[in-house]
Amino acid sequence: MSICKILVVEDEKIPASNIKKSLQKLGYSVSEITKCSEDAIKKVAKAHPHLVLINICLAGEIDGLHVADMIESHLNVPVVYLTEGSEYKILHKNHLSEPFCYVVKPFLESDLHFAIEMALYNYQSKKILHDEKYRLRAIINSMGCAVIVTYANGCIQMMNPIAELITGWKQSEAFGKDLVEVVNLVDKDGGETIKNLAIHVIETGEVLNLPENSTLITKDGNEVAIGDNVAPIRDQNGNITGSVLVFQDITKRKQTEGELIHNAFYDGLTALPNRVLFLERLTQAIERSRRRSDYYFAVLFLDLDGFKEINDRFGHGIGDDFLVAIARRLESCLRSADTVARFGGDEFTVLLEDIKDITDATNFAKRVQDSLRLPLQINGHELSATASIGITWNFRNYEEAATLLQDADIAMYRAKRQGKGTYAIFN
Repeated sequence: MSICKILVVEDEKIPASNIKKSLQKLGYSVSEITKCSEDAIKKVAKAHPHLVLINICLAGEIDGLHVADMIESHLNVPVVYLTEGSEYKILHKNHLSEPFCYVVKPFLESDLHFAIEMALYNYQSKKILHDEKYRLRAIINSMGCAVIVTYANGCIQMMNPIAELITGWKQSEAFGKDLVEVVNLVDKDGGETIKNLAIHVIETGEVLNLPENSTLITKDGNEVAIGDNVAPIRDQNGNITGSVLVFQDITKRKQTEGELIHNAFYDGLTALPNRVLFLERLTQAIERSRRRSDYYFAVLFLDLDGFKEINDRFGHGIGDDFLVAIARRLESCLRSADTVARFGGDEFTVLLEDIKDITDATNFAKRVQDSLRLPLQINGHELSATASIGITWNFRNYEEAATLLQDADIAMYRAKRQGKGTYAIFN
């Protein structure tokens, strides 16, 4: 497989150099770096990169967003945006609505890698889907997707072998039946049964895409995620004579997307939310506190005491099992609305929502310490732990999640200086 070539569009020299080093470290090839948005399109046409990484706030007459739109629309090259945290909120409302299409500076290399891989994956998925739709609409008897043709009354006239395989119905059984009897669709988002789509397109004369989370209930009662569209069939005079339903089993694609999203937001070892998801939930809590004057929340930053000694004495395998056990202990101390995340290494963070005052947070810290002191049986070894805990809450009307976490981290180090198994409140 060829190395992915990336064109970097960044007008600041040091960030551009750092980005190039990060990309090369991740295994990508940087075809070129340009700092001029006006030259970016020419560079794309010349270098033919697999992806463009662009600062959307470039200096110049043409902004980065406009250039990126032109690259995606006219040159058919996927784009990942780079944006400052201060600019993200404004731009997100209008331009960055699609998930995983951007990276906020400063970023982790893992975040950059994930955004690039998702952009490439989405690009390839859309390209394949577009090609399949074009072919399947033109050739109704194609074996690549399921095809079902109906009469003008919405009853089944013909279905190809793929449709038989997916639905569990033979054409001889389905002939003349109402489409919804054979293609029993449920919208998994709302849990509602989807009505006869053939009748809808016949009445409107428009192509109709299947709802995003359409699930087909087969003849045997199994559930299959499907996607594609229903289109009207017209005769040479333009009169609608029926409809054609083209669809495919996208279960594996949905599973892959779900796995990618899960891996992006959850820690691979402990299955706890990771830094990205925690920051997102913390940002949401800050927004709620702005809308509600009586809404309080607290953040706890936990660092396990003596974890390095456990790793050194018993090995990393035992250390990993120990972290997993600690994660379960922390979860057992939470309410359903709260969040515990693994922030990295032996560091964990907790978001306590809708508390009365700081006493709720200190009581939780005591509960965590009591739980951690109980012995753990790890592969024949009896281990126990304590944690240094830093606490802060939204008494300062925090604007940024990073600032709040920084204060909790400061309090944690103060607790660590006081001795093992203690907590401190940021003041």
